[in-house]
Amino acid sequence: MASHRKWSPTGTRIAGIRTPALATAALTSVALLSQTANAAPSADSKPSIEEVEKKVDDLYHQAEAATEKYNATREKTAQQRKRVDSLLDDVAQRTEKLNTARDELGSFAAAQYRTGASAPDTATLLLADNPQDYFDQTQLMSRLTSRQKVAVDDYITEQATTTKKRAEASQSLQTLTTTQSALRTSKADVQRKLAEARDLLSKLTADEKARLAAIEKKKQEAADRKAAELAQQQAAAEKKAQEAAARQQTTTGTTGTTGTTGSSATDSSYTAKADKALAFARAQVGKPYVWGATGPGSYDCSGLTQAAWKTAGVDLPRTTWDQVNVGTTVPLSDIKPGDLVFFYDDISHVGLYVGNGMMIHAPKPGAYVREESIFYGGESIIHSVVRPA
Repeated sequence: MASHRKWSPTGTRIAGIRTPALATAALTSVALLSQTANAAPSADSKPSIEEVEKKVDDLYHQAEAATEKYNATREKTAQQRKRVDSLLDDVAQRTEKLNTARDELGSFAAAQYRTGASAPDTATLLLADNPQDYFDQTQLMSRLTSRQKVAVDDYITEQATTTKKRAEASQSLQTLTTTQSALRTSKADVQRKLAEARDLLSKLTADEKARLAAIEKKKQEAADRKAAELAQQQAAAEKKAQEAAARQQTTTGTTGTTGTTGSSATDSSYTAKADKALAFARAQVGKPYVWGATGPGSYDCSGLTQAAWKTAGVDLPRTTWDQVNVGTTVPLSDIKPGDLVFFYDDISHVGLYVGNGMMIHAPKPGAYVREESIFYGGESIIHSVVRPA
């Protein structure tokens, strides 16, 4: 697997670095939006539509990052719960064995008392909570039969193992409690950011909502143009590659040699898997985005890509942070249908590339799974492209 590297678009602008002007705008937005309810109303106290749009986008982005944290914590909690249950079952079974071994030692002691074959010290050894303490007394060991010695050995071993497993179970329970607390914190963080975004949008007038929709439409049109440009570049590159292959075939045909087919076979295998993943993703279009959801009725972004590739026999991890490390990182210019496109410096969003600069993704709360340009938020937010199989 190729090492993960962030893909950066050509040009002078570097993803993740904001200009002073943008930073100033962001700070101004925060200051304006944090006005208290007691402030005197004025024309300047209300943020502009552009500032509201940016703030809402930022909140959705933060909510999606919090969602991925929630997904990771929930997965960890589930794993820890399984471990705790397994350890508790093991402890219960070992305790039962321990009791059986102790009963056997007791029966030995009782039998020796009845026959008069045992000294009091031997009985004490057989019934002791810690028989190991008596093992240094070789005169007592000499009085035990081989069967009794095996029983004592088994008891000591089982007692030590059970004690260790109980300690492990106790530690695992503490870890589970910690992860459950983190899970509740992550959930509350997501809900708080979404509530803040909804509150901002609810305060817009009908005219402001129309202006906001116009801004979104303008951004979408720009994104679609970028997608068309990428499609044209890829088509030109494909045509050039086909012409080169045709020339090579002519040359090899003249010399009587044959080219290698390993690369084409690999491409065909990936295409077949990608087609299955894409068919699944297309069937989910129109279903709602729900944070933390993995289907079948709703999805978040990484839940959708995980479910899509699972139909092709490829098991992706649950979160974007782990999915980005699966497979091979490729440059944007080499992107193929089925590839995963990751967004933002914190890798908090992912979509499934379908070709022609477009992807299918679960965008954000309040939206539905849809096909959209990979440039929906601008070229600078594209983090990397990964081929997962």
